[in-house]
Amino acid sequence: MTDRFTRRQLAVISRVCWTLALCVVAVPFIFPFLWMISSGLKSAAEIFGAPSLIPRRWQWYNYVEVFTYQPFARQYFNSLYISLSVTVLTLLFASLAGYALARMRFAGAALVGLFLVSALMVPEEVTIIPNFFLMKWLGLIDTHLPLILLPVFGPHGIVATFLMRQYFMALPKELEEAGRMDGLSRLGVWWQVALPLSKPALAAVAIITFLHSWNLFLEPLIFVSSLEKFTLPLALTNFTDPYGVPLWHLQLAATSLAVVPILIVYLIAQRQIIESFALSGVKG
Repeated sequence: MTDRFTRRQLAVISRVCWTLALCVVAVPFIFPFLWMISSGLKSAAEIFGAPSLIPRRWQWYNYVEVFTYQPFARQYFNSLYISLSVTVLTLLFASLAGYALARMRFAGAALVGLFLVSALMVPEEVTIIPNFFLMKWLGLIDTHLPLILLPVFGPHGIVATFLMRQYFMALPKELEEAGRMDGLSRLGVWWQVALPLSKPALAAVAIITFLHSWNLFLEPLIFVSSLEKFTLPLALTNFTDPYGVPLWHLQLAATSLAVVPILIVYLIAQRQIIESFALSGVKG
């Protein structure tokens, strides 16, 4: 009885120690986030005054001024619908291409894979000028279409395709063969058998794609010039006075609002993305 009680005490002490250690390790990651929220509730003068996480005077009007200084609500909506559009299209095309590369045998399949891998070696900054002239020739400058099409069919789309390919290769072929025996076409097997079994991989691609599109800065800077068409990364840099000096209290308040969708997406899908990365390396 005494030994059992001692073991229980040791287990509790060990758990408490691990919890305290993790809390200490988490401080460098949590502190900047807390400082951002705190500074978003301060005046510009107080931010550069005596450092403190608790505002001396709570400036709730900062969050109102964020929406009156520029069309921030419209810019917020722009980022939201662009990120969702890119995510949906990437899931569609990456799952189709990944399934084809994993299951279909066709002439030039190895060459296609080599071409896709070689495309990953080219930095996006190198292709931004050719893409600009292409979009200008298509008449898509100062629209949101380049911000949707380029991520879907660019390097990030290739990464998503290979992630889906690795997951499809790990699925048992017997399940797909059973679907073919039931009369399903190749597309039907993809839709009714492969996709329902690949939810962890789809969740991983969705969250990575959403975060990538949400944080895009270079492409909106190049392709968008109208203020009402700005996305959030561009809008955050626009909180400046007439001399170009950043209005830090507004920038930090706006940044606090900008991270809300990212936190929601991560909290919803963090388990699926971890499972997907663990399972994507099982085979292939």
